[in-house]
Amino acid sequence: MGRASHHATSKVGRRRSQLAMKPKALSVCPACKGPVFSHRACPQCGVYVKMPKKVARTSS
Repeated sequence: MGRASHHATSKVGRRRSQLAMKPKALSVCPACKGPVFSHRACPQCGVYVKMPKKVARTSS
């Protein structure tokens, strides 16, 4: 049997950089204007909030 392979610290770090937690995106409730997570019911008024539509890019 051979020796275990070695992984360089930089290679391991580059892989682990993708595991960092991203901040949660907050939306604004259309009814009460309070902060709410997208695709969830607003905790203040109970209105379901969809993800805002992306603006279409125009080719020029």
